[in-house]
Amino acid sequence: MRLEMSNGTHNIAEVHSFGIEPITCHSFNKNRSEVAFSLNSNDVIICKNNNGHWSTTATLAAHDLRVTGIDWAPISNRIVTCGADRNAYVWEHKNGVWTKSLVLLRINRAATCVQWSPKENKFAVGCGAKLVAICYFDEENDWWLSKHIKKPIRSSVTSVDWHPNNFLLAAGSTDFSSRVFSAFVKEVDDKPTPSSWGDKFTFGNLLAEFSRPGGWLHSVRFSPSGEKLAWVSHDSSISVVDSKRDVSQAVTLKTPFLPFMSCVWLKETHILTAGHDCCPMLYSFDQTGKLIFVSRIEQVQERKTGGFNALKKFKDLDTRAATESVDIFLETTHQNTITQLSLTSANKNDTTVCSTGMDGQMVLWTVQSR
Repeated sequence: MRLEMSNGTHNIAEVHSFGIEPITCHSFNKNRSEVAFSLNSNDVIICKNNNGHWSTTATLAAHDLRVTGIDWAPISNRIVTCGADRNAYVWEHKNGVWTKSLVLLRINRAATCVQWSPKENKFAVGCGAKLVAICYFDEENDWWLSKHIKKPIRSSVTSVDWHPNNFLLAAGSTDFSSRVFSAFVKEVDDKPTPSSWGDKFTFGNLLAEFSRPGGWLHSVRFSPSGEKLAWVSHDSSISVVDSKRDVSQAVTLKTPFLPFMSCVWLKETHILTAGHDCCPMLYSFDQTGKLIFVSRIEQVQERKTGGFNALKKFKDLDTRAATESVDIFLETTHQNTITQLSLTSANKNDTTVCSTGMDGQMVLWTVQSR
């Protein structure tokens, strides 16, 4: 499927369907030839791309409850998963078989999200216990230990993201706040260097906090340079803070759309968001510090039915108290909420982003600049 945008770019949407169950989370391997995802269950499915067709190669079955987070490390090729059963597992591919390692999370609520650090020597797990667990490997006991970042988090952590320097961590939570912490672990990390966010790297030190009433956070992301932080909230807003300008001031844009569930930086000045509108939307953060809506990356047209638009048809049915069966079809590639966006590749000429949603579809969007 090829789509053309009015702002001078071509978008190609490559659609793959994995049934009708929601895809709650996903992650690709280094060369994007394999993907790991969960269909709203306690299993993780690994599929390999064979000439555009995805075939299942393995199923990771260890969690007792729904899997809530997956991250595939590109260098070490290890997969970390977390779930509502309050557990996390690190999977390694040895002799053709995926084997799991124990992670001592020490949490009493469901794990909600997980992400490897850039150097892959640790990972962060957010959870409903009002904390973030920073996990690192203990070679002596052959397991993964965790240290907790607690204060001043006052509610469930919904999203985490690592700074490129491997020391700082952003966390978004349902207390309407996004925060930047030091996640420096002296057992595994080298001596940190100062950043635009601050230079106090004691483990768990709060470097920045941004809070506003209106909605809990769904996704937080550092820009490629790590100097900017973006997040989306349930009040249909998108926010960005530039640490080079003023680390204490965030720019917030309240949008007319339904709430966004995920966001990702395409480059240092552009952010892609997606959520309940079922269509990815592009925003720019210009040099003056303004957030601007650019466009949808998929042009949506109103559907006509028998000479009338769909809204009028539903109104007519309601007026007549009719029980006629009507097929509901959205004029977007995704037919339900987009739950996650991930950047799969980026270069000078084009950027590829993957979106997965509640409709069981995985869509690879290639945005090509003219």
